[in-house]
Amino acid sequence: MTDPLNGSCFCKGVRYQVDCLDLPISHCHCNSCRKVHAAAFVATAGVMREHFRWTQGVELLASFESSPGKLRHFCSRCGSHLMAERGHQPHVIVRVATLDDDPGVTPTAHIWTAHDVPWLAYEGVEQWEEWQV
Repeated sequence: MTDPLNGSCFCKGVRYQVDCLDLPISHCHCNSCRKVHAAAFVATAGVMREHFRWTQGVELLASFESSPGKLRHFCSRCGSHLMAERGHQPHVIVRVATLDDDPGVTPTAHIWTAHDVPWLAYEGVEQWEEWQV
């Protein structure tokens, strides 16, 4: 068995562990994820409930029902969205960017690309290792 992966919010007030990523990493482009994360898309991965645990800051967690039956959990102090869940599913949906450890796998798919925004470009866009002021 491998060591668990650690994750946390931006302020480090909420922390969690996962034993493994049970489902592949996907980049979700849905309207909800775009708005919640203020990003063009978000990396997500499914983790079976028995492989996920909060380790610190549960009292700082807040939740929002973004669609019927889907709860998004975030830190009430810094606003980091950490995971989402639907009560009837055997897994939760972890926001991969909140992992502090390298999961050792890469994304396999982009999902909800029908929701892509016109300004999202993949090719022909400059890339900078760091921001140049």
